[in-house]
Amino acid sequence: MKLLRLWFGLSVAVRRREYLASGVALMFLKVLIDNALALKATGKIWPPLAYLAPSWTYKSSAIGPSPSWLLLTMAFVALPFVWIGVSMSVRRAADAGWSPFAGLLFLVPIVNYVAMIVLAAVPSSRTGASWVPPPPGPYRARDEAPASLPKREMEPGVKATLMGLLASISLGLAMVTISIYSMQLYGAAVFFGTPFVMGVATAFAYNRHVQRSLAMSVALALLSVIITGSVILLFAMEGLLCLVMALPIAAALAVLGAIAGWAMARQAGARTAHLMVAFLALPGLAEAEHQTASPRLHEVTTSIEIDAPPERVWPNVIGFSELPPPPEIYFKLGIAYPMRANISGEGIGAVRRCEFSTGPFVEPITVWDEPRRLAFDVTSQPPSMTELSPYRDVKAAHLEGYMVSRRGEFRLVPLEGGRTRLEGSTWYTLAIFPEDYWTIWGEALLHSIHGRVLSHIKRLSESGARD
Repeated sequence: MKLLRLWFGLSVAVRRREYLASGVALMFLKVLIDNALALKATGKIWPPLAYLAPSWTYKSSAIGPSPSWLLLTMAFVALPFVWIGVSMSVRRAADAGWSPFAGLLFLVPIVNYVAMIVLAAVPSSRTGASWVPPPPGPYRARDEAPASLPKREMEPGVKATLMGLLASISLGLAMVTISIYSMQLYGAAVFFGTPFVMGVATAFAYNRHVQRSLAMSVALALLSVIITGSVILLFAMEGLLCLVMALPIAAALAVLGAIAGWAMARQAGARTAHLMVAFLALPGLAEAEHQTASPRLHEVTTSIEIDAPPERVWPNVIGFSELPPPPEIYFKLGIAYPMRANISGEGIGAVRRCEFSTGPFVEPITVWDEPRRLAFDVTSQPPSMTELSPYRDVKAAHLEGYMVSRRGEFRLVPLEGGRTRLEGSTWYTLAIFPEDYWTIWGEALLHSIHGRVLSHIKRLSESGARD
């Protein structure tokens, strides 16, 4: 129980011996879990040096292609380790007599290794400054305005609320502008770092002079994320669907940041100027990410079994008639979906056009192995979606050039009884980081698109229809 309070709580000060021992033990535990998952999914393990790489691209290259469930599982596994690292680093910094904001260096790639080594080495403060445990509950009486306060002056609680929201929302909008519209980067600094620091800023400003409720601090942090998203939607910077996809991770990180900011607010070494340093560090992290991030090639394969031989399936692969309207809600909300396909010519060099709801994919044929395999490149493609927005036309930056189909392939595998297993594959790159999170959405949508096409080919082939 004491160990759990040390790792997950906020009431226990962290000395350098406890910090070092916990760090080493948790590092070995995390490596063990990661490699067990990677071994089960791919048959490979990560070399130790891969953990020093700041980019997932470099890490994943050591094990090659991996299933999407591996990314999702590792993300959930990483969350408690991230919280332990942040909370212990913040408390260790305070115990050393530093600003607890120095503990947030744990979240900065590459710098975090240096920060952890230093925090494990420096002794506790000799001046008596140390971690002050946050109170078990809010000081509600102190939220009220003093009796001598003039009627026209804003109450302290209201002022603290507005200051917290203002600081957080300003940071969120500034980072969206700098990273997406200046650097053309949808990166981890925006999706991970910014929501966390927004949570810290909201709770810190709200509790800076009077320790208030943790629940209210968390609620304000979530409100700041929702307001920021609403402003982005209002000014047509992004559409609703993309904001909804980003919300789960943004909300979770804002909550963790709010808890840390709430705990740091009453520390003697925590100053507003130090919070501004955290603000200014985010654009620097975005620029570093912009210089190093490189999208990797992903493959998504979907298959279906058809009660017809390959010779009857083939004509419906190279071109197919109009598909019925999609019933899935996400297609109705704007995700691009296939409608029909036709081909000009025959054999290698023929050009296939797959019409989507947002425009055509132009696909020159690179392999024509009738009736076993059809492969093609993608030389032109439409936007990946039509943004759901109060406005008629939203030109979000990510609609073109960020999720790019590179090539595709159909394979017709003959089965017993004159049946066929039809496999459809798409190779694509995703320049939205961190890829670990966004590929979960991307692969789910591609499987749905594949399934729509394959099911239509199955109906046509089994009914004996021809395009």
